[in-house]
Amino acid sequence: MSQLPWHNPDRVAALDAALRERILILDGGMGTMLQGHQLDEAGFRGDRFVDGRDSAHTHTHDHPGSCDLKGNNDLLSITKPEIIRGVHEAYLEAGADLVETNTFNSTRISQADYHLEHLAYELNREGAKLARAACDAYTAKNPAKPRFAIGILGPTSRTASLSPDVNDPGFRNVTFEELVDNYTESTNGLIDGGADLIMVETIFDTLNAKAALFALSEVFRARGSRVPVMISGTITDRSGRTLSGQTAEAFYYSVKHIRPLSVGLNCALGAADLRPHIQTLSNISESFVSTHPNAGLPNAFGEYDETPAQMAAVIEGFARDGLLNMVGGCCGTTPAHIKAIAEAVSRHAPRRLNAEISEAA
Repeated sequence: MSQLPWHNPDRVAALDAALRERILILDGGMGTMLQGHQLDEAGFRGDRFVDGRDSAHTHTHDHPGSCDLKGNNDLLSITKPEIIRGVHEAYLEAGADLVETNTFNSTRISQADYHLEHLAYELNREGAKLARAACDAYTAKNPAKPRFAIGILGPTSRTASLSPDVNDPGFRNVTFEELVDNYTESTNGLIDGGADLIMVETIFDTLNAKAALFALSEVFRARGSRVPVMISGTITDRSGRTLSGQTAEAFYYSVKHIRPLSVGLNCALGAADLRPHIQTLSNISESFVSTHPNAGLPNAFGEYDETPAQMAAVIEGFARDGLLNMVGGCCGTTPAHIKAIAEAVSRHAPRRLNAEISEAA
């Protein structure tokens, strides 16, 4: 995969230059922003699904009218694109250098919950188009600060390493091959829509991630070019392990073979609880290091209470100690959080790559 040329070498060169100059800013929570719109069922359906069927696919056997579509945030890239574009623009205005596509659940596996499997490719393509258009508009305003669209591949709603049935530990409700097929379709949509990078994120099962990384390598080989790949795992609780049992160190060594642009952690924990695990990655990673934590831990109502100032103060400690190359926010974070984080880390230099430190020594 590393022998293939870049899909867009000028964009990759601009990204690499920016990473070596400063700590780059990722965006914040998409779901957090969408909840503020308080869309009802009709809002999610839009005109296309108003009668219970997909009017753009009259011959499909899928029946999206048989279940509620409310909560399917990825669908809004098609039914309410102006809202998604607005979220991207709000984060770019707050200082984000990179925004993530609204495609966290845009795989056939995840869309099956809504009988919308046939939309997987379209959701990824349209999600990437929206993010890329917003980035291009802000880059045009200030060419000295290029903005980049990250195509998101989420973990899906199934796990290849664990059984969903406690009475049958050997059972699996998804195969490696099914995951590869899902990720292949989604990746093609993201690249066709104009994504500058691909991030495999919120990884709770490294076997799922390996399926995604294999799919990426096959897509790149078929296309004859590649885009940079970011990898972001999730430490599911204070045990310091992923859901499938790996420490941050074990997780890194499971994925380093593809030589990703970055490896990092996101979600599940707030910045303070993620600190030791980011420290571990910073110590061992040959790639850039990223993190986009939650705004603290959820309260009794499932809400996040950490303020922009509180979160920025913790993350500035990461930057001061040279742990970061990219940072943003996940659940509970807003443009106000991203603006505060951007201001806090702007006073500090980006983490130096370990290979560069070794060469200097």
